[in-house]
Amino acid sequence: MTPTPKGNEAASLPFLYENNEKEHKSLPATSLQSIREHPVLKIVLKYFVVTLGILIDAIALELFLVPNHVLDGGLTGISLMIEYKTDWPLGLIVSAFNLPFIFLGMRQVGKRFAFAYAYALVIFTIFTQAFHHVGAITENELLSIAFGGFLLGAGVGLVLRGGACIDGTELVALMISRKSNISTGQVILIFNLIIFTVAAFLFGVDRALLSLLTYYIASRIIDKVEEGLDTAKQVIVITDDAEPIADEIYKRLGRTVTISSARGLVSGKKEMMYVVITRLELPELREIVHESDASAFITISDVNEIIGKHVQKVEPAVVEELEGGESFVPGDH
Repeated sequence: MTPTPKGNEAASLPFLYENNEKEHKSLPATSLQSIREHPVLKIVLKYFVVTLGILIDAIALELFLVPNHVLDGGLTGISLMIEYKTDWPLGLIVSAFNLPFIFLGMRQVGKRFAFAYAYALVIFTIFTQAFHHVGAITENELLSIAFGGFLLGAGVGLVLRGGACIDGTELVALMISRKSNISTGQVILIFNLIIFTVAAFLFGVDRALLSLLTYYIASRIIDKVEEGLDTAKQVIVITDDAEPIADEIYKRLGRTVTISSARGLVSGKKEMMYVVITRLELPELREIVHESDASAFITISDVNEIIGKHVQKVEPAVVEELEGGESFVPGDH
């Protein structure tokens, strides 16, 4: 069964494409558009966004949360507990925990993601160490969880938008969800409930509840900044030639693609691609489409529910066969 999107129905996409095409034909090319399409400047912008996000994260943790002994979820939460008990540098603890997940990210998402992940951890270590000896901005607990949670969510959202991350919890959750009937969100929720339960025994119930509230605020801000925390995204691409794009998606992400014919009211015959991916794979998919067809029209929607194995990856051996020259027909999810 087809997943249910939150936005407009896919059937209206050819007309949306035409409206978008007419609008852009009437607009002159701007220097800003040229900058965004330049490959080197795109990479610079991507890592600038990641760096800015990590800077905001470091401020949230070292100037708001750590001085008031407030925790976060995921591996960062475990690292904070260790930091409170040992006074070891937070950045080094987080990096040590996340190091194995760089290799998992390389296998699950791709080399670009793994490199961005590693870069994010290095910068995170530098920034948290730089702010470690700076005094707390406020000792008021309510202000610390409100502003700390807000800044933490904004920072993590920017890091994710830049195609990186600083917590391997979601990668583990994705791997578990692919091998079981438990969703990614449920795995993350269970993991964080365990963390906050342990925190209640170590630091008291009040501290654990404050940490839970901080985590909730941060997750809601991430939801706004990064375009959602949903397990899956449905992507529809309208292009002149879908086959090369589908090939690259299959090779680099291991995702199969449904291709169907479409017709524009003015432009005529087009091809429409449909694929369901995880949010961590979204930046890589954008790159794949842009490399093959910079003028392709893309819509991205949250998926409320998936029935079936739509987000399952293709086995690595199958992808290796494809890279070795085997042919395939994209289409079956």
